[in-house]
Amino acid sequence: MEREARITLSGKPVTLIGPELKAGDKAPDFILVDNDMNEVTLKDFQGRTKLVSVALSVDTSVCDAQLRTFNEKAASLGSGTAVLNVTMDLPFTLRKFCGTAGITNAKALSDYRYASFGTNYGVLMKGMRLLGRSVFIIDSRDNIAYVEIVPEATGNVDFDKAIKALSGLPSKGKAA
Repeated sequence: MEREARITLSGKPVTLIGPELKAGDKAPDFILVDNDMNEVTLKDFQGRTKLVSVALSVDTSVCDAQLRTFNEKAASLGSGTAVLNVTMDLPFTLRKFCGTAGITNAKALSDYRYASFGTNYGVLMKGMRLLGRSVFIIDSRDNIAYVEIVPEATGNVDFDKAIKALSGLPSKGKAA
């Protein structure tokens, strides 16, 4: 499934590959790679609320700030919430970045191997092998509770709105 001109990158229209997910949808599975080259799936966070921050690359200032901001906010969320940052960056790049930036509360994950997150969540930028800037909040029963796809990929996510949506969810129990 392709969604033409769904977002822009530096003002140029970009087609996204995958479905247009919305609150209430079941969260699709994914296979990502962590900084130690281990595969990670949605099931690895079973029973926890998940804030999934999606960015183009930690090598850009906006993406760097996005990961740092959610890492800071993650410190106060408790163990019932997993904060994941997903990019197409290689795991080695993510490991180096997280070590240098002191990222200890958010888990940086790479979609480089299969692009399954980008495709399944509808944020894979066609022809670029990059992910559109977005935030997904998934409740403890793996239902999507919040989606933000930033219209201009170089823009910022709405941190306050995402945290507000997250704070409205129980960390365990009822589906959204």
